[in-house]
Amino acid sequence: MKRLLLLVLLVLTGLAAAAQSGGTLSVSGRVLNATGEPVPGATVLEKGTNNGTATNSDGQFVLEVKPDATLIFSGIGFVAQQVPVQERNTFTVTLQVGATDLSEVVVTGSRATEGRSNIQTTAPVDVISAREIRAFAQTDVGQVLTFTAPSFQSSRQTIADGTDHLDPASLRGLGPDQVLVLVNGKRRHNQALVNVNGTVGRGSVGTDLNTIPVASIKRIEVLRDGAAALYGSDAIAGVINVQLKDDTTGVTASSTAGQTVESDGELFQADANVGLGLGGRGFVDLSGQFLNRGYTNRSGVDTAPLIYLGDNNGNYPANANTPALREQLKRRDDALVAERGYDRRNLRFGNSEQRNYGGFLNAGFTLSRSLGLEAYLTAGLMRREGKAAGFARLPGRFSAQNDSTYYPNGFLPFIEPTIIDRSVLAGVRGQVLGFGWDLSNVWGSNSMEFNVTNSVNASLPLGTSPRNFYAGRIYFRQNTTNLSFTRQFRDLSGVESVSIAFGGEFREDEYEIGAGEPDSYRNGGRIARTGTAANGSPVLGPAAAGAQVFPGFQPSNELNRTRTNVAGYAEIESDITPRLLVSLSGRAENYSDFGSNVSGRLGVRFNFLNDVALRGNISNGFRAPSLQQRYFTNQSTQFVQGAPQTVLTANNENPIVRQFGVGSLKQETSKNYSLGLTARIARTATLTVDAYQIDIDDRIALSTQFNRTNPLVAGYLNAAGATEVGIVQFFANAINTRTRGIDIVANERLTIGAKSTLNLTAAANLTETEVRSVNVPSQLADPVLRTIFFDRQQTGRLEDAQPRSKIVLAANYTLGKLGLELRTVRFGEVVFRDARVNPEPTAANPNPFLFSSIDQTFSAKWVTDATLTFQLLRQLQLAVGANNIFDVYPDQYRINPRNNPNNFAVDGTSYVSNLDNTNRGRTLYNPNQFGFNGAFYFARLNLTVGK
Repeated sequence: MKRLLLLVLLVLTGLAAAAQSGGTLSVSGRVLNATGEPVPGATVLEKGTNNGTATNSDGQFVLEVKPDATLIFSGIGFVAQQVPVQERNTFTVTLQVGATDLSEVVVTGSRATEGRSNIQTTAPVDVISAREIRAFAQTDVGQVLTFTAPSFQSSRQTIADGTDHLDPASLRGLGPDQVLVLVNGKRRHNQALVNVNGTVGRGSVGTDLNTIPVASIKRIEVLRDGAAALYGSDAIAGVINVQLKDDTTGVTASSTAGQTVESDGELFQADANVGLGLGGRGFVDLSGQFLNRGYTNRSGVDTAPLIYLGDNNGNYPANANTPALREQLKRRDDALVAERGYDRRNLRFGNSEQRNYGGFLNAGFTLSRSLGLEAYLTAGLMRREGKAAGFARLPGRFSAQNDSTYYPNGFLPFIEPTIIDRSVLAGVRGQVLGFGWDLSNVWGSNSMEFNVTNSVNASLPLGTSPRNFYAGRIYFRQNTTNLSFTRQFRDLSGVESVSIAFGGEFREDEYEIGAGEPDSYRNGGRIARTGTAANGSPVLGPAAAGAQVFPGFQPSNELNRTRTNVAGYAEIESDITPRLLVSLSGRAENYSDFGSNVSGRLGVRFNFLNDVALRGNISNGFRAPSLQQRYFTNQSTQFVQGAPQTVLTANNENPIVRQFGVGSLKQETSKNYSLGLTARIARTATLTVDAYQIDIDDRIALSTQFNRTNPLVAGYLNAAGATEVGIVQFFANAINTRTRGIDIVANERLTIGAKSTLNLTAAANLTETEVRSVNVPSQLADPVLRTIFFDRQQTGRLEDAQPRSKIVLAANYTLGKLGLELRTVRFGEVVFRDARVNPEPTAANPNPFLFSSIDQTFSAKWVTDATLTFQLLRQLQLAVGANNIFDVYPDQYRINPRNNPNNFAVDGTSYVSNLDNTNRGRTLYNPNQFGFNGAFYFARLNLTVGK
């Protein structure tokens, strides 16, 4: 493959040498406003191409263009100007206040076209600028987008193993793996972790956006439309394109410090960006970031009836079967709690600790002006060290999860992963026979090592278990080679312009699982007292095997799997008339592990008035099953209702899965429809309204757990030879869904005076996802198994576990050296659903308890952020502010008021020990709206040198 790429490059270089005429010219200059002040972020575009740049903080720019080119200068709130180059090298351009182009030029959403403003495209594109990214104290890309783009949602999870450190994210209410992430327009690799815990995004594999330092970002473009026909797999909900800085000079640095109103969650972040020009022939832009984030804890008190004298869950033993015996046992346990100073607030429910080190390099260099050859390089490296707690293990005398010689008062185990993310993008582009060509290769990897601390393998002889374990490693690598060609034709038979693009792509994926150290997973065979029988005799059973909180990957879990993908694509886009834009694209792909797929997309934009247009798109798309979903496997011993069970997450190729009637995973397929309106109002405002429908068939999901207590399940497990497995779950193309919604974005940008500006934004997203049907295999036709396959709690995670609506209202006001940023976001209601199905009434039980009464709706909330900036010196700015300035929290989980013999009181408050949503009163908040840390106060210094 490497030889082939080298040959292609040599051929193209030779063709360029033969066909190129005239060469290129390096031009530079400044863009100023009417008062002579620089205009940062103004767009400089070579007319008729997608070759362009943006001005730096001093309004300066450098660009390679053809000697006979015409430059288009534009800026938000200014009248665009066209200036012929006429072989000049330097320019000073003054832009007048106006609104002929109120939106930024975007490149996402079309391979064929020249740059267009985001209200002139056939599909909606949000643009988040570097200023917006740095305006508040959100320090990672996921949180920045959550509070800026209404259609994007990412919430930090807690007590969810590796998912505590890799935030699941969604666009338009779909899964983390149904949005494609690009960096500089090239595909970004996925994370190694598949989310297998009970969180939003369960069963999915996303992309870790937080590996990209915010200091390296020029802007983020969010395409809100299906784009598989343009970019391939994963782009069902849309595309997020992170454009790195390529136009900075000098040094910028910032340092942020803050903490929550509860005096935890301490944050310190330092980052820097260095931009160097290469004599007019290129640039080097280097960014680095260090972040140290402390944990937060918003847990409640543990409402377990018994701490020292109960079972694994703190419940009464079987022989305490009368109120008098329970009262006596409760008094003895309370005395032990007081004597040993046990703190019933024994959980850490909040954000994990994190320490990040990372950097990105972005560079470009003109190899030959006469041949029009340019090379480019982007490379990134990030290391994240985290620490998050699991559930506390009680010191109960019947606990088979503890070693009392180490932890006489129980223990709180931790998962401390190390995540390393690497990427290298290298390419060369130029012109040949009138076509622009681009040859690139992207290599990226993501790995996660699991370390378990303050834990124990309870199955080992007492006093012999390690307390810290290496529990194994997961690794994902992706290599993508792409060759593309573009060309624009003008004034063809009355058609204003025709742009074409075509190309091919070869991709290879690799996924690995590595085993942990033996003590992290092995069963030492210790027999422990697991309870007391009704007659008072002890009940003995095996102690829990493997490291508590996260048993290590076993040698039987180890694997290394690869696959390849070959794709070809083409696109044609035409301004048929000045009012009508049409775009048509198609893509064919073939995967080595499941077969082929063909996608197409048609987009239209029609200006029926000068400043008002309709736009619409129709497309079909797909998402290939990830290697993680096909091959992830893990086996551990868990206690279910006090009894040890071997729980297996079986990979999709396991014979067990075939016994349940589930075949090999295939691609998800989608149909996307959108219709929108764009308008420029009163020359200073823009409005876009876009409605959409996304139908997805054969959507991949992780099943609910099947327990061998069901005779059919036991039969399937035994038939596959898995006699030791008690519980199993697996991936399947389980469901068909429909998502409908509407996006509304309005912007007003006003120049109030020579030194005063006001920018206003109002944006909203309303979305609704419905599970239309479940693809139940015939082997699971039994009513009970059919319900288990994809239960109502999993349905709830897709339909209403995240906000169905979000509204963002933002204002940015500047007056001389002062600046004020205000933003308030309304996060819509979310719902928790209980997993159990309501039982049917019977003659013996005509009024059964309705499990759906445990469901809970959490009301919508407004969260407000504010930042005040002051320019201390020309090179030094101070910012102070608060996120969630009014200290808003989500609704608390309610405790189910059902009568229960284990009810008891603490400090006069009644508690229920089970059948509630709070894990014994300790998990108070739903994490899926906007977090639950409360107010966060911060200060930041911004330094600029050499600009």
